[in-house]
Amino acid sequence: MEIIKDGHVVTNDWRHLSDDEVLPEQAITVSVQRWKSEKDRLLTGGVPLGLRLNSDDSLEELAADLGFFSIIVLEFRKFTDGRSFSLARLLRERYGFDRELRARGDFLRDQIFFLSRVGINAFEPNGSANLQEMLPALQEFSVKYQAAVDVKEPLYRRRK
Repeated sequence: MEIIKDGHVVTNDWRHLSDDEVLPEQAITVSVQRWKSEKDRLLTGGVPLGLRLNSDDSLEELAADLGFFSIIVLEFRKFTDGRSFSLARLLRERYGFDRELRARGDFLRDQIFFLSRVGINAFEPNGSANLQEMLPALQEFSVKYQAAVDVKEPLYRRRK
């Protein structure tokens, strides 16, 4: 399977493990529930580790553990639920997470640019989305008026 990462279509090297699957010998992402119940076992597994967050998961209770993860996957169950936009920005700005931050699930092509503005650098859409058709969405707007994760100052402060 392929994803968009850092502006390119690439092979997905991560396996999203369900809560009852046996730990494989490859890079995995786990749910918050599995992380909480098997933290010690997961840390000694010897494989790259990632965390999947739902929009209603609390970052505060996970803050001390964020350094263990090579990737955080934000699950978009419905494209109308914007809470993961806020989680992404908090992960980047408040918690300093500087590794892969991936949107996964039900989001629209039209949302990709705005997802990138809040710090998401990888995209794994549901279904059979054409990733080559989604790529241009990252560059659809040439001027960014508001401050965000990618541009720290609003346009009026950047003008000379």
